Amino acid sequence: MGATDASLAAGALPRERWSVPARVAFRFCFVYLGLYCLSNQIIVTPFAWYSWDVPDPATLPPMRQIVFWVAAHVFHFELPLVYNGSGSGDKAFEWTFVPMLLVFSIVATAVWSWFDRNRQNYDTLLKWFRVFIRLLLAGQLLSYGLVKIFPDQMSYPGLDTLVEPFGHFSPMGVLWSSIGSAPHYETFAGSAEALAGLLLLLPRTTLLGALLAAADMTQVFMLNMTYDVPVKLLSFHLLLMALFLIAPEAPRLVRFFSDVRSVEPSRKTPLLKTARANRIALGLQLAFGVWLLVLNIAGGASGWKQYGAGRAHSPLYGIWEIEKMTVDGVERAPLTTDMERWRRMIFDYESFATVQTPDDDLKGYQLKIDPAKKTFEISRDANPKRSAHFAFERSAPDAMVLDGEIDGRPVRMELKREDETKLMLVSRGFHWRQDYPFNR
Repeated sequence: MGATDASLAAGALPRERWSVPARVAFRFCFVYLGLYCLSNQIIVTPFAWYSWDVPDPATLPPMRQIVFWVAAHVFHFELPLVYNGSGSGDKAFEWTFVPMLLVFSIVATAVWSWFDRNRQNYDTLLKWFRVFIRLLLAGQLLSYGLVKIFPDQMSYPGLDTLVEPFGHFSPMGVLWSSIGSAPHYETFAGSAEALAGLLLLLPRTTLLGALLAAADMTQVFMLNMTYDVPVKLLSFHLLLMALFLIAPEAPRLVRFFSDVRSVEPSRKTPLLKTARANRIALGLQLAFGVWLLVLNIAGGASGWKQYGAGRAHSPLYGIWEIEKMTVDGVERAPLTTDMERWRRMIFDYESFATVQTPDDDLKGYQLKIDPAKKTFEISRDANPKRSAHFAFERSAPDAMVLDGEIDGRPVRMELKREDETKLMLVSRGFHWRQDYPFNR
């Protein structure tokens, strides 16, 4: 048996010379996607317990200072930039960092291409980089998928949302409330993302997982773009990662869908040289997948209890219409205070209350309630001048009287609870048969 035959028997394939565009494209993808993954939540999420607050690597010194300098002198953004804690992935910080990374990757690719221009291919580096990309992409898909399965990412609309006029919603608010009001759809969408993540964990199902991931991320990216959700950059890069995994199989896919002839098997070489080493590598990848499942299931369960459907409600839970209000003994007198005349008080969460004014504006307040003493305090911004104290008495399940003071002025309110279960969004439900569309 010749050397070539022996290598083929061992599972190795003859080394082929890549085309110049293929080598340049790989170098760029390796630098750009590799550094992008190492800069943000993509690398942090799989290795941080759900309750840990781990900063994105790009926000740490000295990179943070470099981004600030470029933001001020190139893009003329006002400093200091918001770089953490906002919940947005499309901050000025990211919109500065990504162009910096793009320019650096182009320059690095040019330099690498010049000094390494005689190399035939990057077969070995490609194998390991694909492992890196698919495991990190799996981590993101499982994270976003499981938080939808519970469903936590878009929670069912709270009581304050149910009484807010539709025109007051932002485009993102419309999307969040729309999907949140259909939790079964949210679970379905999350299941598709989680399935893609699970398929990416196994080398044999990588292509199927990448195709499903590309479909999922295309949908997510378009929702982010059309509903102004500030995760545009991240979702776009997750789509790029899926496309990178698909790219080596693109010619076979084109032939499969456009040609009636049979398509040859995928030409894949083992990750390592021996069968035992490859079994160990597969076991490590599966162990990583189990860790991702435990991590994200724990996070999803915690979110379900904290702010999802399993959360505890306020002892005064309900939408309370203020039927009568007196200030200094005068009925419906205007309040010369930061707390305007009120129309409704809404109690949903244990430590948060919402007040709706006659013009339908909603204002949030921190809530401290003592059910035993039948008293509560609401405040804004921890400012004692923006707080109110009340004693409450419930003469019936749907009736309540509040006696207290605002800025030292006595206030009395008589409230009646609205039945939120009669609101159309809550009561309509699902119907198999509809003789006419019920579009209200």
